[in-house]
Amino acid sequence: MTALTVLSAGPGVTVQDMGRPGLLGYGVSRGGAADTLALAEGAALLGQDPGTAAIEMAGIGGTFTVDTDTRIALTGAPMQATLEGEALTWNASHRLRAGQHLAIGGARKGSYGYLHLGGGIATEPLLNARSAHLAAGLGHPLKDGDSLPLGKDRAGETGLTLDIDDRFSGGTIRVIPSMQTDRFSKEDLDRFEATEFARDPRGNRMGVKMRFDGAPFAAQDQLNILSEIIVPGDIQATGDGAPFVLLSECQTTGGYPRIATVIPPDLPKVAQARAGDPIRFTFITRQDALAALRSYGDHLAKLPKAPRPLIRNPHDIPDLLGYQLISGVTAGEDHQ
Repeated sequence: MTALTVLSAGPGVTVQDMGRPGLLGYGVSRGGAADTLALAEGAALLGQDPGTAAIEMAGIGGTFTVDTDTRIALTGAPMQATLEGEALTWNASHRLRAGQHLAIGGARKGSYGYLHLGGGIATEPLLNARSAHLAAGLGHPLKDGDSLPLGKDRAGETGLTLDIDDRFSGGTIRVIPSMQTDRFSKEDLDRFEATEFARDPRGNRMGVKMRFDGAPFAAQDQLNILSEIIVPGDIQATGDGAPFVLLSECQTTGGYPRIATVIPPDLPKVAQARAGDPIRFTFITRQDALAALRSYGDHLAKLPKAPRPLIRNPHDIPDLLGYQLISGVTAGEDHQ
């Protein structure tokens, strides 16, 4: 079986897929990729299922090699990537030859980059998923020397790219009212929308804290709120009054009041924001949220047909002779 070897890895490199939905009742949150859109983009570039397991890299990647020629794709936060010292285009698919070294460095912007492989990571599933869920004790960060089996690749072309919107620098995040929104004063809710927040350096796959100037956000009778189910996207007003946005690996219950909930299409933008990136929240109606969700679903459905050829300078293609450069040659005597 084809295998990927981890020659070196940063501290936040894990295997991730779409996670484990449906296990909240057993105390296991969904988990999965921090940026599920990046998973879908990589799957589109390689022509495979969006649920295929890939490697998630938080802030910095590592060095990898394979024992058989393998198709790869790079998505999510743009990172410095080289193949045998030659720079690779991000958000594109490439061919990794057996024994070659793929080096992925730090993120140029954003937080989570993804390495996809043809056939996907084929480690043994745990609770119906291959994702590492560190808070639940499932899986572990990848370390130097790890060998990961790869699934059978359906084969296909490489040298494809996708046009994407920039979601790696913060921005405006759409939210809807949550369970305790009505316990916050109108003045606090207006201030919540008017405040420019910045992602705090304190954050991980469980959630990210928002830094801001001004008075804390506090709900009426918040000490009497009972713990209840929480989900990714919920924004808790923590003990010091700072909003905390829950992400994919959040806990399953919590008692902090929730001032709002991020709609699913905008959650990747929150996850990808890096420390200091500006964030603003704006309330939308339930109807507008459902419309945004439908539009997001349409976008995901169109992704498999969205990749286009990556136009590169022939001088920068180390394996140029491995491509079919000319086809359909005739004797030149064709008649109109």
